[in-house]
Amino acid sequence: MIRRVLAFILLVWILGFAWFGFALPQRADNKVRTDAIVVLTGGTGRIEPALKLLENGAAKRLLISGVDRDVKPGELAAEYDREMAIFDCCIDLGFESVDTRSNALETARWASVHGVKSIRLVTNDWHMRRARLELDLSMPNGVKITNDALPTHPSLFQLFKEYNKYALRLIASLIGI
Repeated sequence: MIRRVLAFILLVWILGFAWFGFALPQRADNKVRTDAIVVLTGGTGRIEPALKLLENGAAKRLLISGVDRDVKPGELAAEYDREMAIFDCCIDLGFESVDTRSNALETARWASVHGVKSIRLVTNDWHMRRARLELDLSMPNGVKITNDALPTHPSLFQLFKEYNKYALRLIASLIGI
């Protein structure tokens, strides 16, 4: 009996990993408009697409969550070759988060303060499911989230690590941890 239960758990894990790796989330439609864009730092190539979305009118505000405390808005403006005016009017830097869970908590607080009812979440495709799970667990009721997953070419090891983080967090949320 124990052997069958363990075999079933292993089968579910293997099928879940296959789904996780082969059906990565995709980019959102360019026509989608939201109140805000949230980009999670921690991976390369995430901020530039979020800035372009803001400039193209996909939203009126952008939160860059997980920014190092020593980074100044002017430094980001220079690094991404943008005028400081866009940072002054439309971009907020979140300095509180250090991981995906704290990104979600920071985003939820920011959304509440700014009255945000819809968010376009920008992160890498392999990171999207766990980021979205954390946001769903943290967000105030009624906030609609649109996934905008940036395509990457993750290694098998990267997918393995992220799938296990996602699976453990999903299980923890289901049992109330």
